[in-house]
Formats: sequence, C-alpha cells, structure tokens
Amino acid sequence: MKLSLCTISFRHHLQSIDQIAHWAQNNGFQGIELWGVHAKNLAEDIHYGSEWLSSYDLETSMLSDYLPLDAPLPALMAEMNALCSLAHRWGTGKIRTFAGNKGSADISRLERIELVSRMKMLCKMAEAEGMQLLVETHPNTLTDNPSSALQLLEETDHPALRVNFDVLHIWESGVDPLFALKQLQPYVSHFHFKNIESRSKLGVFAPNNVYAAAGSREGMVSLFEGAVDYRLFLREASEMMEMDASLEWFGPNVKNILAKDSREIMKLLQVEEAR
Repeated sequence: MKLSLCTISFRHHLQSIDQIAHWAQNNGFQGIELWGVHAKNLAEDIHYGSEWLSSYDLETSMLSDYLPLDAPLPALMAEMNALCSLAHRWGTGKIRTFAGNKGSADISRLERIELVSRMKMLCKMAEAEGMQLLVETHPNTLTDNPSSALQLLEETDHPALRVNFDVLHIWESGVDPLFALKQLQPYVSHFHFKNIESRSKLGVFAPNNVYAAAGSREGMVSLFEGAVDYRLFLREASEMMEMDASLEWFGPNVKNILAKDSREIMKLLQVEEAR
C-alpha cells in the first residue's frame, strides 16, 4: 500500500508545507494528498512542486478539489484547466472532485443528464492532459451510494472517470464497504480512510461543520477505534487489489493520530503479508 496524509488535516494549523513534508517523511508516509486550496496558494512560489517533494522521498498522490459543476461552462472549464496545470506541477495524475451537490434521491432526471454531460466534458479534458478525474463516494452527491456511483460511471462511459472510495461514507450509505468494493473495484483509483465513534455522530462530517475552525469534532476517532471495522476491511481489500490510500483526519492531535494510524496500518499489512 502507498499511504498518504491529506494536507487538509492541517487546514487550521500553522504548519508550512516544508514542515508537513518533513514530518510525513519521518512517520511512515509515501506521499501527500494536496488540498486544492493549498496547491493554489503555493502556485506563485516556483520552489514548490514534484521535484521539491521528491527530495523528501514523497510523491503527490492526488490533488483534491471541488469542481463547480453548476457554474457557467467557461468558468468550469477554466477551473479544470487550472487544476490540470497544478496536477502536472505536483506530478500527480489524479484530480479528486465531488459529483455535484445533490444526493441521488434528490436530483431530477434533467439535472442528472446535465451533470453527466458535464462529467463527460471534464473527462475528455482530463484525458487530454493524461489525468484521471476521481469522484468521491460522499453524501449529498450523485455518488452517495455504490449503485448511483456505478450508474454515473456507466452513463459517463469514459476511462478517465474513476472513484475515490471513501470507506466511511460507503458505510454511512448503509452498504458494507467490502461488498461495495467488489462492485466498484474496476473503477477505484484511491481510498480515503477515517472513522467515527458511532453512526449517531456522522453529522460531524457535514461540510459546514467539518471545515469550520470552531466546528465540533465530537465522535471522530482513530482509525482502529471506531464503528467501521478497518482491520477486516484492510485484510480483505489488500488481497483484492493494490491500494493507494490517504488518511483523512479532521480532529485534534493531528500528528499523534496520523502517526498512530500509519503505524497500525503498516503493522496489520505486514502481518497479512507474512501469512
């Protein structure tokens, strides 16, 4: 497994990209998943990019952003071009986005047709740049459950469209993550790992809370201490496929939690390999 940390985990911390890279190198990570906001804010400093990151023996696993799918087409295309340029600079072939801002049960047929049309356009742009466009399995989007995600992949019908498989959000949809992975495996290019104390606490990951500096972090727990059984998932999933994954931590004690989870993931996988 190639394991990355998400720079979004440091969104409310006074940490430079240099400090984050140095820490990642010394704590078992092979890469960083660069938040789009961070990539954009570093864009004018030519010192930073893939060559700089490789000096830490790290790579950029993915550029994670939120394409404005409901924006006027020229604005959407300009944003996609900008993200492709940043992805090239950081040496990654993966751009993550969300599939709109309406759940599969709430979107109308015409809205879905329009969204699929735009996804096709973005996938053609991605392909022309040698990129993959990853839609994340996430509530209140068109990929809020595996069935709708599969439908979107079939409707778009383009090889550049891939899936960022967020294990917790799949579990949140009511579908067993391993069952969902068996369905989506041919399309999965990346994983997000995070956990929660109980289903009743899932609201803590609502965007208006999780991105707020003063938002609640109640219920967020270390990867192997929550309601999703990551030991089982990792044992089974690692036998099914090579995995590129990112630890996505939104709570306090960022470095302690990320280091602990990284160590425990590697220990688990080493035990599995020895069997």
